[in-house]
Amino acid sequence: MIRRIALARFDVAISLSHNGKMMRQYRAVSDESQRERRLAAICGVTFMQHALRIEWQHDDLSLRGWVADPTGSRQVSDLQYCYVNGRMMRDKLINHAIRQAFQTQLQEDQQPAYVLYLEIDPHQVDVNVHPAKHEVRFHQSRLVHDFIYQGVMSVLQASATPALPTLQAEEPTPRWQPENRQAAGGNHFSQPSARRSESTPAAAPAWQNKENSYRQREGAVYQQLLKTPASGAPPAKQAEPAPRPVAKESPLAAHAQSFGRVLTVLHHHYALLEQDQRLLLMALPVAARWLKQAQLQPGEAGLKPQPLLIPVRLKIAQTERQAAQENSSLLSQMGIDLQLEGDHVTLRAVPLPLRTQNLQILIPELLGYLARQQDNSATHLAQWLARRQDAESSDWNHSQAINLLAELERLCPQLLKSPPSGLLQAIEIESAIDALKHE
Repeated sequence: MIRRIALARFDVAISLSHNGKMMRQYRAVSDESQRERRLAAICGVTFMQHALRIEWQHDDLSLRGWVADPTGSRQVSDLQYCYVNGRMMRDKLINHAIRQAFQTQLQEDQQPAYVLYLEIDPHQVDVNVHPAKHEVRFHQSRLVHDFIYQGVMSVLQASATPALPTLQAEEPTPRWQPENRQAAGGNHFSQPSARRSESTPAAAPAWQNKENSYRQREGAVYQQLLKTPASGAPPAKQAEPAPRPVAKESPLAAHAQSFGRVLTVLHHHYALLEQDQRLLLMALPVAARWLKQAQLQPGEAGLKPQPLLIPVRLKIAQTERQAAQENSSLLSQMGIDLQLEGDHVTLRAVPLPLRTQNLQILIPELLGYLARQQDNSATHLAQWLARRQDAESSDWNHSQAINLLAELERLCPQLLKSPPSGLLQAIEIESAIDALKHE
């Protein structure tokens, strides 16, 4: 908690003592060099040694702060702080955008390390979506996701580009922009905002040695050499052995761990996806069911019970009371706290995925299900609970579809390799293309 506050307000001095002993002391700072010193005191020297500075802006959106390079992220993967208009957030959309930028550089079980500050028009944010206000809803979620993704990708690419001090560009070269992520579409940020000066670098590594520094334009020229030459380049230039990828891949093929980008939502229930030059339809209620099932898998530690503000007291039948007694260990493993009191049962806590359910209806049905089964397990119970959700009756919009796919890719990576029946359906477009080829 102290770290969160200290990172939110660099202009406030903070001292933490325990039993008369000074445990932490963060001095108030103002200039940039002092900010990095205080950041090192809060986050550790290892983070700062690998920290890349971000200064990224587009119209009313601004992203600044530090993100550790892939090597540093592997060493301090538990360090993740993000602030929206000065408030600490643990937002799924923001985390997904940052992780997408690191996708090809970190393993599935590794997390990026960062301290980032997002500034956005307050009218574009809804903060009343989480009891503790740790999550927000962006009215233009696709735009915000792309903006964060592009900013992090740019600083990662800039840090990976070697210095070529003798390389000169005769004419100004357009600033390199990363390929967009699959889930969104075109790059909205390929041109700098009019509010931002062309002389201001998009991002620069923190504490970078002068010997390794290079001019941004030279780095951009070198980056162009790594990419496939433009179609208008002379044949002789294309034949030169300049460093470039062995195989030419489309931008979509660069992100293998994705269902594709969401183009639109059809009939409120189906997401139209583009994946590697193919079109797919995804049944969003089915995707939500698989996600809920993954969220309800207790694992070895079990699901964490979330206490209810007001316990739910229900009258149940004898068979249901017996089922609750016989499956008390399983219910506890699933994060469901039930207390038997005569012919009543009191529900005191449920796991987070069940907080939005109508518990007065769900719990009696759950106990009835357990009473009918001879062999109960956490897997079977998770499947049953997932099918009890209300996803089929809800209408989905574009931003909700993006968030759903982000969570599905994170928690259910096995579905990417072998999608289950009823989740995805390829759309045959060859006949339509052939029809359009006729004059």
